[in-house]
Amino acid sequence: MSATSPKTEAPPPVVTLRVATPADLDALVALEHAAFASDRAERRAIRHAIRSPSMTVLAAVTNDEVGQETLVGAATLERRRGSRNARLSSIAVSPLRAGLGLGSLVLDGAEADARAHGCTHLRLEVRADNGAGIRLYERRGYVRFAVIPDYYEDGMEAWRYTKAL
Repeated sequence: MSATSPKTEAPPPVVTLRVATPADLDALVALEHAAFASDRAERRAIRHAIRSPSMTVLAAVTNDEVGQETLVGAATLERRRGSRNARLSSIAVSPLRAGLGLGSLVLDGAEADARAHGCTHLRLEVRADNGAGIRLYERRGYVRFAVIPDYYEDGMEAWRYTKAL
């Protein structure tokens, strides 16, 4: 009989959140295409969001052994002058990293960014067939307040949620 040594798994990579820069544009576009089958933000819209003073694009990144960053998630928030509501217009996690809690980490960052900009509520829309997203938002205290029929390209309705920050 031979003894087998226990497998040692590498610790999960550390994920940090930071504000996206123009240098992240290619990676953000690639994430958008990997994460969404339709209703993707176009390159021009992502570039605008990065540059806009009334929007924040958050980048969730990991670093490899040589310090090379990899984008694994992102969120886009919109704010309007005079409004205390922020809107989470997009949240994406790399499909290769799904199920690791990144959605919750990115949502934490989005909520913190909204609070830092003086917002008291965060609103969002989610596809009615996005069970994982709906579970995340409801677990985190978001309350559905409206249904928008035929919201997405394919005719799917959107469920609108809000949370007091």
